[in-house]
Amino acid sequence: MIRYRGFTLIELLIVLAILGMLAALVGPRLMNALGQGQVKTTKSQIEMLATALDNFRLDNGRYPTQEEGLQALLQAPEGLPNWTGPYLRKKKVPVDAWGFPFHYEIPPRRGGMDYDLYSLGADNAEGGEGENADIGNW
Repeated sequence: MIRYRGFTLIELLIVLAILGMLAALVGPRLMNALGQGQVKTTKSQIEMLATALDNFRLDNGRYPTQEEGLQALLQAPEGLPNWTGPYLRKKKVPVDAWGFPFHYEIPPRRGGMDYDLYSLGADNAEGGEGENADIGNW
């Protein structure tokens, strides 16, 4: 008589229950770490854009106007003979870590020194907390 060895249904259910508990414990921490990484990435992008805006100002004596926007870092606006861009390495204006465009306001409305440069966070709406909080140069 041949005897087959294997796992019983009870043993399989216990293993699945343990895996489910581990996922319930580790999942939220992993998602929190991912969210914090996106916030840090967006802060770094704001710093990079701020540096590009400062270089634009050094060459042209002013920051881009509201109408010119961040696109002025890539293409010379009319009437700026000292423009030496593009001021961004990649040939496009970056988006925040959630895929939304950055907001640029001059004159500043939210507390930036010369201009406001910000992301509205994961929810792309003003205000919020955690990942949904606004991130800016103020």
